[in-house]
Amino acid sequence: MSAIELTQAYKSGELSPVEVLEGILERVKRYNPELNAIVTLTEEMARTAAQQAEKEIKTKKAGPLSGIPVTIKDLDYLKGVRTTFGSKLYENFIPDEDAVIVERLKKVGAVIIGKTNTPEFGAIAFTDNPVFGPSHNPWDKSRTTGGSSGGAAAAVAAGFGPIAQGSDGGGSIRIPSCFCGIYGMKPSFGRVPNYPKLPGGETLACVGVLTRTVMDTALALDIIVGPDERDRFTLPATGERYLENVEKGMGSPKVAYSPDLKFGVVDPEVAEITRKAALSFEKLGCHVTEIKPDLFDMGDYWVNMFLAETVEAVGKRLEEWKKVMYPIYAPFIQGEPSLKARDYARAVFKREEFWKKIRKIFEEYNFLLTPTTAVPAWELKEGGLGPKKIAGKAVGPTGPVPFAMPFNFTGQPAANVPCGFTKIGLPVGLQIVGRRYDDLGVLKASRAFEKAFPWQDKKPPL
Repeated sequence: MSAIELTQAYKSGELSPVEVLEGILERVKRYNPELNAIVTLTEEMARTAAQQAEKEIKTKKAGPLSGIPVTIKDLDYLKGVRTTFGSKLYENFIPDEDAVIVERLKKVGAVIIGKTNTPEFGAIAFTDNPVFGPSHNPWDKSRTTGGSSGGAAAAVAAGFGPIAQGSDGGGSIRIPSCFCGIYGMKPSFGRVPNYPKLPGGETLACVGVLTRTVMDTALALDIIVGPDERDRFTLPATGERYLENVEKGMGSPKVAYSPDLKFGVVDPEVAEITRKAALSFEKLGCHVTEIKPDLFDMGDYWVNMFLAETVEAVGKRLEEWKKVMYPIYAPFIQGEPSLKARDYARAVFKREEFWKKIRKIFEEYNFLLTPTTAVPAWELKEGGLGPKKIAGKAVGPTGPVPFAMPFNFTGQPAANVPCGFTKIGLPVGLQIVGRRYDDLGVLKASRAFEKAFPWQDKKPPL
C-alpha cells in the first residue's frame, strides 16, 4: 500500500500503525536475507514510534506521516544508530544527531524501521561495500540494484515500506529507482537541506525520497523541503504545496526528447522502450520534439570532482583507507597524487560550459526526456561498474549510467519514471528533467505519465 493509502486506512480504523509495522517487520525478516536491502534494523525504535503514532491517530493529533514505515540510507545520519557510510573506516560510527531530513520525517510521525545499504561513500552506481556486501535486485536477485541508494530502492520495490529516504550526487536516486522499477526524484539542488553529512559532492549531492508512487513523493516533499541555516545551500521557501497541486495538469508544455544526449551509447532494447515512452507524451497534451543537442560527456569531470573531495574528506586516514577500501576504488585512489588543483578547476569550468548548452535547451522547452540509464540492471557476477561494451561499442566507467549525473552539475530537478520491461522482465526507466527549480512541474509530468501508463501495481516476483 502507498503511504497515502495507509494514512487513509489508519484514519478509518481499518488498520493500525502497530499491526502494519509488525507485518512489514515480518516481511523484512523473510525476504531481506536474500536482498540485503536493509543493513541495520531498528525494531525497538520503530515499535515505540508506531505505538506513539497509534495514540496520536486516536486523539486526532496525527502528523501527515504518522505510522508510515520509512527507511534511512546508511549514508545519512540517524541519531543513536550505527551509520557506516558503507566503509570500514566508519564501521562502528554512531551519530549523536539526526540529519535534517530525518528530523523532519520523525516530527510528522514517520516510523523509522532501519538503515538501507549503499556503496562505500555513495560513490558508484551499484550497491556493494566492504561492511555489508551487495544488495540484490528484487526483480532478479542475480542482478544489481544500482546505486548509491540501491538498498533504498530494493526496500521499496520489495514492500519494506512505501517511502525510503535517499540521496543523489550523480544519479543515486534515479539509477536504482530505474533498476528496481519504482519512482525516484532528485529535487532541485538545495531544495531539501543536506546536513550533517560526510564531506563530498559539495555542490552536486541532494537528498530526497524513493517511493512506488508519484503522490507519495509529493506527500514527502511537502514535509522535507524548505531552508535550514545549517545548510547554506538551501533554497528559500516557495510556499508551493506539491500534493495539493500535482494533479492540476501540465497544460501543453513543449517537451524535448533525446535518446542519447549526443554522447551516450544505449542498449537497443532500452532505446526502443524509452523512445516509445517519450513519444507517448504527445497523448498527454505535450508537444514532443526529438532533438540532437550539442552536449558532451561530463563523466570524467564528475569522477575527478568526487574523487578529489572524497580523498580530502578521508584526509589523514588515507593510508588506512587504502588497506580496507572497496577494491574497485583502488585504481582511482592510487593515482590521487596526480590530482592537481587545476584538474578540479577544469571540471568546474567544464560545468559552466555544459550549463550554457543545457540552458539553451530549456529556453525553448519545459522538459527534457532521456533514458534514465543506458542499460538495464547488470548481473552481480559481472562485478565492477557494469558492462564495458554496449551495443558492441566500448564505454568508460560511467558509460552504463551517463544520463543522470549531468543534471547534478546543473542542479535541475529530475525524476525516473518506470516505463516498461525488457524481454527478460527487467525494469526500464525514462528520465524527466525540468527547468531549474521547477520541482512541481517534474512531479506533474510524472503524475500525468503514471496515470496514463500505471506502474505501481507491477511488483517483483519475490
